[in-house]
Amino acid sequence: MPSTDYPYRIQGLRVNRREALRYAFVAGVGLVAIPLIGCGEDEEKAKATSTPVATAAPPSGFFDSDGVKIHYETWGEGHPIVLVHGFSSNIEDNWVSKGTVDLLESTRWVVALDLRGHGQSDKPHDAAAYEGDTMPQDVLNLMDYLGIEKADLFGYSMGAFVCAALLARHRDRFTSVILGGVGDVFAGLNSETNRAIAEALLAEDPSTITNPIGLAFRGYAEAVGNNDLEALAAVAGNSSAPITRDEYAGLDIPVLVVRGEVDTVFTEAETTATADGIPGAKLIIIPGRGHVDIGEGGVFGQEVVAFLGAQ
Repeated sequence: MPSTDYPYRIQGLRVNRREALRYAFVAGVGLVAIPLIGCGEDEEKAKATSTPVATAAPPSGFFDSDGVKIHYETWGEGHPIVLVHGFSSNIEDNWVSKGTVDLLESTRWVVALDLRGHGQSDKPHDAAAYEGDTMPQDVLNLMDYLGIEKADLFGYSMGAFVCAALLARHRDRFTSVILGGVGDVFAGLNSETNRAIAEALLAEDPSTITNPIGLAFRGYAEAVGNNDLEALAAVAGNSSAPITRDEYAGLDIPVLVVRGEVDTVFTEAETTATADGIPGAKLIIIPGRGHVDIGEGGVFGQEVVAFLGAQ
């Protein structure tokens, strides 16, 4: 197992077998929350790596993030907003096909990346490649590559935990943060669930998978396409400690936390714990929506647009 200094975890999953099978074949937002709670760099290093002047980087393509090739796309113009997708998802699946890019590009410079191990980015099989602050640092490295000093930040599920880590340790880089489909970022590791998902992803014969959560994520990962199951298992296999409430002390950045009313991945108590632990955070509950279909009906998008418009 890797160092326990930072967390990668999948926690709070409560679905029955029927729900798990339904999730497995719904191509939607990332189902899993793996908090990548790293980026504990000091202020001087953060300032040194910030690039305040726009670069000549192309609007889409790849860049090197500490030796890992990361894929990114951009749309629109204006104040930047960085989008961070969920576990086993990617830019296209989580943001483009769901209409989020269309929703935002008229008022924002929309920037999205395929996290390492996902989409068109490199997919290392070594668990050490996902340890600690690697995924949050990839977001910061992309911002630096594109010359973005400050941006709005929007993450869903696993991506929301990545964003929660960035908010805790690099608040100076962000003007507002949206955490969608998030559980309790202050909770401890659920290593048993992590292990079940990693084992399911590595199973040679999916019919032998008996854990419904593992089966759900195996089916979802295969349904999305362009996934490397061994790489995703390496992501799921990492573990470490959660964010502490003290890390949000004195925070004065607008934060929106959004939950689907009938989300069966995270309980209302878990999402509320995150909202209550972030100073000034606003919690919105989308009526009748779950973790996968939260964007249907347009209410989620309306809330996001209204929140960004108020900044």
